[in-house]
Amino acid sequence: MATPSAAPADRRSNAATRRRQREREIIDATRQLFDERGVRDAQIEDIAKAVGINRAIVYRHFTGKEELFALTLVQYLDELRVKLYEVTADTASESPRAQLTALVTAFADYGLEHPAFVDNALALMRRRGPDLMAEVSESAMFRLGRSIGGCLALLTGAIEAGVEAGDFHVEKPYLLANLLYASGLGTLQLARVGLLVAEAAPGIPQVSNVTTDDVREHMVISALALVSGPRAIDALKDPESKQS
Repeated sequence: MATPSAAPADRRSNAATRRRQREREIIDATRQLFDERGVRDAQIEDIAKAVGINRAIVYRHFTGKEELFALTLVQYLDELRVKLYEVTADTASESPRAQLTALVTAFADYGLEHPAFVDNALALMRRRGPDLMAEVSESAMFRLGRSIGGCLALLTGAIEAGVEAGDFHVEKPYLLANLLYASGLGTLQLARVGLLVAEAAPGIPQVSNVTTDDVREHMVISALALVSGPRAIDALKDPESKQS
């Protein structure tokens, strides 16, 4: 038989469990709408309806739409981290160059398979840090940072391994990992648009198609060029240095 002092603790524990369960239901419904309709067309009313609650209850669990969307991004990122971890394990005995190629390819494949992930990530990245932190609770920002950091740690580790082996020339691996993540999202958006714009003649635009294979290959080549350091950049500036 529970003691009187234990009963309130049990009720608090049960209430916390129910709250976490409801939060997961709301995030799962948001994720489903993202995947079906895209981030832009996902409305709080539709999310609440999918869970079988009214929108006021959604705001009891999240500070607002930005926080809900940030925690939905966490779900995507946690999936991505698992895939990147598997790639890291599978390529552990290979060269740093091969491992980085595999990681960037896995990131590209995940983004191409889950366009709502790209939309969601880019939507949050368009916000200034202080503005986002003013709208999202500290605990939600911690969860988001932990999920992004988990993905970037695997990429940073591959870059650091290349530096240690003398294959890569990078002063700040963690900075490059962040840049690859941000630029990769933009490049994946180009794959969604599927169009390239050039100038056929002065003032005359020319539009052509770009394939997902083109985008994936560009992401890998760009990453490998960046880890090669100044010597690769110098070679691009001076073709004769490629022969030295």
